[in-house]
Amino acid sequence: MVEPPRHPFLQGLSKHRGTPPTLVVIFGASGDLCARKLVPAIYNLAVDNLLSADFYLIGYGRKAITDDAFRQETQDDIKKFSRRPLAQDVWGRVQANTFYHQGGYDDLKAFQDLGQKIDAIEKKLGRDLQSVFYISTPPTVFKPILENLGASGLARRHVGTPLASKMIIEKPFGSNLATAQELNSIIRHQFEEQQVYRIDHYLGKETVQDLLVLRFANTIFEPIWNRRYVDCVQITVGEDLGVGTRGGYYDHSGALRDMIQNHTMQLVSLVAMEPPASLSAEDIRDEKVKLLKAIQPVTLKPEGGDIVRAQYTEGLINGQKVPGYMQESDIPPTSFTETYAAARLSLNNWRWQGVPFYLRSGKRLARRVSEIAIQFKKPAGILFADSERFDLAANTLVIQIQPDEGTTLLMNSKVPGLETRTQPVKMYFRYATTFGSNTPEAYERLILDCMIGDSTLFIRGDETETSWKLYSPILDYWAENGKRGLETYPAGSWGPLAAERLLWEQKHEWRRAGP
Repeated sequence: MVEPPRHPFLQGLSKHRGTPPTLVVIFGASGDLCARKLVPAIYNLAVDNLLSADFYLIGYGRKAITDDAFRQETQDDIKKFSRRPLAQDVWGRVQANTFYHQGGYDDLKAFQDLGQKIDAIEKKLGRDLQSVFYISTPPTVFKPILENLGASGLARRHVGTPLASKMIIEKPFGSNLATAQELNSIIRHQFEEQQVYRIDHYLGKETVQDLLVLRFANTIFEPIWNRRYVDCVQITVGEDLGVGTRGGYYDHSGALRDMIQNHTMQLVSLVAMEPPASLSAEDIRDEKVKLLKAIQPVTLKPEGGDIVRAQYTEGLINGQKVPGYMQESDIPPTSFTETYAAARLSLNNWRWQGVPFYLRSGKRLARRVSEIAIQFKKPAGILFADSERFDLAANTLVIQIQPDEGTTLLMNSKVPGLETRTQPVKMYFRYATTFGSNTPEAYERLILDCMIGDSTLFIRGDETETSWKLYSPILDYWAENGKRGLETYPAGSWGPLAAERLLWEQKHEWRRAGP
């Protein structure tokens, strides 16, 4: 696929020094994501002088409010949620070009009026603007928004030029293979693939972006990143929070849809993919899709198999008693939705043949942590075979994604003293310590990348469908079995005992996630 040409504004410049003249429309402007992440991200890009002088923001929503009221709301959001304090002189320049547009998502006339508003801004400015349509709404209205962007002509604005319109869409990209294919079909009818930016905020995290550098820019790792030296890979995405007030939504989602199929599989693909031919977006995404296609279908059994699901029961979090999932608000008594899922994946390619990939994600676990652990094979037990004197651990490289971004290397060292004894030690690298704590948030990087036309950290349509091909049969199987095979685990633990079996069968065990 040919990537779109870069705007003349960017020619000869570092791609992250600024953006072309851009107008961003946020659908779902009154939503929580807009308030907590999107508006603060735009503000911080302004602080870093990365927005064009001709930058415009339009919030689109159902409720009737004035431009001034929306401007005040965005300013309040920045004060509350931005990683930097509000600088009125900086935000004032953006605020002057901020507007609100009321309309329903199924109201074609409202979209046509939006187009006229954009035309009027361009006419007054005397130049064309790149339009970025950010769909930050529940998935139930994805279809009418996409169809009305097409029917109104907004999706085709300036197509064929460097200022062609773009569309950012939040997950979920479908709830199974069939709905993902349907969503992609709707998108393809309105937009070209190079206009589409499917966003997964995990890909904007610094340690996730650093995976390619870690793997391919370090000679000590690149030659041993394969089945000859790696014993297993463990990926943990854990939360200590429960479902809270989102019980009704979560019960239609579950851990597999909410975290495993998207966030966790993005980590799998970046950890395990082959070296891309270049750092271009399409070369990297091609390799991610190849990797996903190499994953073998999982074995499904009510007890046993390659995947485990469970619900949390009451327990202790930080010393406080918390209710079980079935006691949370809006959870039906017949629910068999999993709040925890663990899987053992096998990859059918040369690099990873025989190396198990273990994934787990859940609510109400012992701590909030996201990490990737590469566990290497132990050396032959010849010199240090005496287990009483020599405490040896498998060398493990741990990439911490949250809450403390960084990398840890577990290695074996001699204990100081006259007698030769060993014990495992850890070498730490933390982003906050080395580079400072005010790291840009994921949405800043992703919104900026979209505006400059870099789709590297976004998900391609065939990538979503390939992942769903693996997980849709699992969801169908669980639906057929209901509560049969559904395990439980106490809140504050690391999950059900059945998840340990996935590793015991391969002579592995879950590592204690976290620093």
